[in-house]
Amino acid sequence: MGSYFSSISATVVEAENPHVRAFHSAESWQTHFKQIKDSPKLLHFTVSWCPPCKFIAPLFNEMAAMFTDAEFIKIDVDELSDVAKEFKVEAMPTFVLWKKGKEVDRVVGAEKDELKNKIEKHYQL
Repeated sequence: MGSYFSSISATVVEAENPHVRAFHSAESWQTHFKQIKDSPKLLHFTVSWCPPCKFIAPLFNEMAAMFTDAEFIKIDVDELSDVAKEFKVEAMPTFVLWKKGKEVDRVVGAEKDELKNKIEKHYQL
């Protein structure tokens, strides 16, 4: 059993930014999400080959460093398509803002101003 939990935590990899968590397995995502369901989080649904995703990634990383009361999570849709379906993601990038156990807002596309405004609206510095 100990090795099972070790393998789950091993699939959670820190993204380029220490303030962003990236998940690479459905099991690790589901376990983590159940533990933090009610806490504030921003889910960034992305794919590695998407130019708009690459365009907005620096802003996402910058906001993650500033808004430390929320957990910033990066989910690669090519790796976790079931998670994307669960959150009804239909385009990349998609950002889902989550508080108190429910979605409070969403940004679809690389809309820097809209994303920044919604993060500032829902999360504390």
